[in-house]
Amino acid sequence: MAASSRGAFAVLGLLRTSPRLCRQCARVQIRAPSRAYSGAAAAAATTTPPTPPPSTPSSIPPEPKAATPSGPGYRIKSGAIVTRAPLLTRPLTDFEHAYFFYQKRLEERLTLPFITSVYFKPDTPALIDWNMKVKDRQGTVGKDVGVYNGKASRAWDDELLVGDKLSRHETTVDLLLKDAVMRVSDDAEIIPEEDRVPPEAPLPRTSEADTKGDKTRLDRAMDRTLYLVVKRDGKDAKWEFPAAALSTEENLHEASSRVLEQTAGVNMNTWMVGRAPVAHHVIKPVAKQDGSVERRGEKTFFLKWRIMAGQADLASNTYGYKEFQWLTREELEKALPEEYYRSVRLMLADR
Repeated sequence: MAASSRGAFAVLGLLRTSPRLCRQCARVQIRAPSRAYSGAAAAAATTTPPTPPPSTPSSIPPEPKAATPSGPGYRIKSGAIVTRAPLLTRPLTDFEHAYFFYQKRLEERLTLPFITSVYFKPDTPALIDWNMKVKDRQGTVGKDVGVYNGKASRAWDDELLVGDKLSRHETTVDLLLKDAVMRVSDDAEIIPEEDRVPPEAPLPRTSEADTKGDKTRLDRAMDRTLYLVVKRDGKDAKWEFPAAALSTEENLHEASSRVLEQTAGVNMNTWMVGRAPVAHHVIKPVAKQDGSVERRGEKTFFLKWRIMAGQADLASNTYGYKEFQWLTREELEKALPEEYYRSVRLMLADR
């Protein structure tokens, strides 16, 4: 007999008060009644909570509650963060310089031999000029890969030594400018070196504003994003983004447009990136002991703008701003107050 059957007969013996109780009824009656969750919750709610032990007297007095302003303690303001997008690509890293130079020499190895008869007519000044330049490069077809023969037995040796400047951007520009000088005239005569006309070189990546340190010009730091900041006149004046109080009949984007026009003038071609704020700055109000407002707080919501052309002009601004600058992210961190910068730092571009 199984263990479950013996247990059932044992329970059946305890329930002999009803002689007509069968085995199946006994198995049903010995089950414990299930308790609903609602009943358990009600029972727990009616249970009297234990009385907490009496607290021991403490020698530390309770901290006094800070006074909170009873009236409207904040002034809503709208601001404009005007940005100038980068004009140049960022400088390449050393790894990127080495990678692109490797790609140039790899192309020399994989391409078909250069056939001059396809590109130059025989006995022409262009062919004579080409042969002279290839001879100076010791047979290398590429103009900016140095002395390298991609079809020779040592074509695998295509890596530069450490410290070699051949892969740098400046070296590439110099080699291309040198190759662009015409050495043969239209009459198929060799032009003397002093009479050769060099081509126009590309402009440098740094401008006159970078050299002079002029932070009010837009042609500085051309590979970075610039931000317009303004400052009032006074000893305690600090750099900030243009902002002003919001009227009761304006939305945030309408007030931001008005603030930008009244601050920097109308000589800027700008457009609003979006009508939703990209950052906000909060200054808590100061309350007296009786709860009245001593100094109202400020909640400033900034909207992002882009400048396409023009320049800021503070001559006719109505907010007392006297100076303006176009600063990068790192310069903003040094110029803006710490709490102010922390409020807007998450919307600043990395470069």
